[in-house]
Amino acid sequence: MRLLGACSLGGAGHFNPLVPLLQAARRRGDEVLVVGPPALREMVERAGFPFWAGDEPSEREVAAIRERLSVAPAAEASVLGNRELFGRMATSAMLAEMERAFADWRPDLVLREPCEYASAIVAARTGVPVAQVAISLAEAEAGSIAAAGPELERYRGGLSAELRSSPYLTRFPASLDPSPFERTVRFRESNGSPGFLPDWWAGSDAPLIYASFGTVLGYMSIAADVYRMVLAAVKDTQARVLLTVGRRFEPALLGSVPAHVHVEAWIDQVEVLRHADAVVCHGGSGTALGALAAGVPLVVVPLFADQFENARRIAATGAGLVVENATESTRGSWRPIDARAAPHVAASIEAVLGDASYRRRARSIAAEMAASPNADEVLVHLLSRVP
Repeated sequence: MRLLGACSLGGAGHFNPLVPLLQAARRRGDEVLVVGPPALREMVERAGFPFWAGDEPSEREVAAIRERLSVAPAAEASVLGNRELFGRMATSAMLAEMERAFADWRPDLVLREPCEYASAIVAARTGVPVAQVAISLAEAEAGSIAAAGPELERYRGGLSAELRSSPYLTRFPASLDPSPFERTVRFRESNGSPGFLPDWWAGSDAPLIYASFGTVLGYMSIAADVYRMVLAAVKDTQARVLLTVGRRFEPALLGSVPAHVHVEAWIDQVEVLRHADAVVCHGGSGTALGALAAGVPLVVVPLFADQFENARRIAATGAGLVVENATESTRGSWRPIDARAAPHVAASIEAVLGDASYRRRARSIAAEMAASPNADEVLVHLLSRVP
């Protein structure tokens, strides 16, 4: 069998959900190819998969939308991200190379992340089966299809309905994420092999706080303010702190860093989460799901896109707390998170470290996630239905 993994803009948060299924295919002896924008090459090849580079909108075009996402009202942000960026610009840029990849490589099954639409268009035209691999909450992804719909229907009438009816594979547990997709299949990731976390704190056994805001923030003008806010929040915390800032951000912009805080560009979060006592993040699915799968409580500081709803769902389960500058209903005059949030983040960290109920609830969700079938089992189920 030949499996084509399709990924759009968005970095690790969009590519990583595909990885367990692509690894499962490789273990079966299937052929795998990932098609994505040129910026994804290093990440894909580092994961060990062959890569076919498509095209992408210019950085100038993308940046204009990306900067609006953190300040626009929710409805406007949805149209900007889902319809304009992914539905129109990214799809138009990728479509020609996606057609060439299909014609040359002839896949038997497409595994696409929800923001990559060119593969769905070509698969529908050629009759190749498609499965959507979730990067976010099912309700948010159904909403994304609706927002992108006017652009998608230009390529193929009825494409939105076809996307909603295709298999929907998600790592989110049902308690956190009831799904409107009829063909929802939940799966779990492997815990991986034991990792090594360097001792950057000279033998200290204080609680470990892992703070990460994903790979996209480093491209945004608010990045330095967000990271400085985190440093202010943990300044007086009696804990070890590991802050990752991504490869796009220059750590020198942080200024003075407290002695108990260690800053890295990137680290495999599996290694950190085995040791972490709390996670501070923006509610991106990769970090949030990783923390819950490890049974680690969270403090979520949402910045844009689906992170607001992810944060509230996590808080509603009792597995963490959320810090926002404003509620969704007032985002018309919303301001991004900045230094004024630091005391609230500090108090939330102390709460999740000091109240064992947050960890108990996170561990309960971890047990629910662990009970789902693994990626190998789900892939066998999918391939058994490929003509």
